[in-house]
Amino acid sequence: MGKKSSKENKNIYHLSREEAGLSREKASEAMVFVSPERIEKIESEKSLPHPDEVLAMSECYKKVQLCNYYCSHDCPIGIEYVPEIKLKELSQIVLEMLATLNSIDRDKDRLIEMSADSRITEDEFKDFINIQDKLNKISMTADSLKLWVKSAIAEGGIDEEKLKKATKAE
Repeated sequence: MGKKSSKENKNIYHLSREEAGLSREKASEAMVFVSPERIEKIESEKSLPHPDEVLAMSECYKKVQLCNYYCSHDCPIGIEYVPEIKLKELSQIVLEMLATLNSIDRDKDRLIEMSADSRITEDEFKDFINIQDKLNKISMTADSLKLWVKSAIAEGGIDEEKLKKATKAE
């Protein structure tokens, strides 16, 4: 008899499949090239997923955040260079973005002043690090918004074709 799974021993891939209401067999049928046995190996962490498998799971389970999770936790290059982006509510993303933009707006003159001579001096270093942190936060918030949009598309809340047309029209 196999071991009974509990929430404590389920990874994100396993939880995502279950949240989608799919058995391993049904998920395998939907993904076509990923066998139920392969899904079990990924979910039990006997094997790491390949990028194409994560992409297929992301689409099948309608969990776009699986791709970011894979890149930030399982991919050797991504672990070094890709931060984990948490899926947030749109209102939280917008408020975080506005707060950070307002804060950086106050720092822009200091940044111009520091960069005038193309180098950061010892007395400017602390301010530079602070501004760099704020710029990183803006970048993370922008990435969070992109993830939210992709998730809304996957869940049917945003029409992808309409979004593409609107983006091209601008």
